[in-house]
Amino acid sequence: MPKDLVEIKTYLDDKVGQEIVVTVQMGRKKRKERRGILEETYRSVFVVALDQDENSFDRASYSYRDILTNAIELQFI
Repeated sequence: MPKDLVEIKTYLDDKVGQEIVVTVQMGRKKRKERRGILEETYRSVFVVALDQDENSFDRASYSYRDILTNAIELQFI
């Protein structure tokens, strides 16, 4: 992954519409994995349309800063 906020946004702009796995670090070695489609990118956040079979809500948004601080990890399928 790129190491700058602008580079991260540009990278994700090119991946809109692709399937993604977001791994969220929840603390104390707990991790939650969510699957979905990268739906939109905005100035400071991006939106993932989540798979309804695995999640109880439709969409989730994450900050580009979450990627920089390793609070989340992204993997494109």
